[in-house]
Amino acid sequence: MIGAFDLDEGLRQLRAAGTTLPSDAHGKLVRYLELLAKWNRTYNLTAIREPERMVTHHVLDALAVLPHLSDDGAHPGLRLLDVGSGGGVPALPLAIARPGWHVVALDSSHKKGAFLQQVAIELPLPNVEVVIARVEDYAPTALFDVVISRAFSDLATFVDTSARHLADRGRLVAMKGVYPDEEIAQLPPGFRVVAAPALAVPGLRAERHLIVMERT
Repeated sequence: MIGAFDLDEGLRQLRAAGTTLPSDAHGKLVRYLELLAKWNRTYNLTAIREPERMVTHHVLDALAVLPHLSDDGAHPGLRLLDVGSGGGVPALPLAIARPGWHVVALDSSHKKGAFLQQVAIELPLPNVEVVIARVEDYAPTALFDVVISRAFSDLATFVDTSARHLADRGRLVAMKGVYPDEEIAQLPPGFRVVAAPALAVPGLRAERHLIVMERT
């Protein structure tokens, strides 16, 4: 079982901090990690090779953002778009943690899209929709409450390419490392940062920040 001990401890810490998870989350997260490690050996989905680091740098890093996205009780039908989902972060851990949300994993790579689709089928994750397209070309049937990305681009590019997918009062959310002062200073007109919490990711000794933006 890949990274079972580290995952158990990480989930325990998240629950202790108030993050609720469904009863089947552990099993699905373990299976996701197994598939990620297996596919990564052939398709190079992520630069992280060690299963233990996949636990902290992918799964727990994704789940740490949950308290800052929404109160699940208030928004059980929240629509979330992950731009540049790659190996499924943060889309797949978030979809596992919040089965009531509709999560779209968007990536332009066909091999990454095939992996995302396989995970959604095997786990299964009926609340996940996989789209293989560039964000500039994507034409969703409905807009999103949250558009999120990790390591997709700088903040200005993220706003320029992805803001059109936001519903009214929707928010753009960027997962970053150190606090991106220069990127924030270069945000285009019409958007502002409304929150920039530092994230405490279990087992990860690195700076992590969440940059939450909305229309002015």
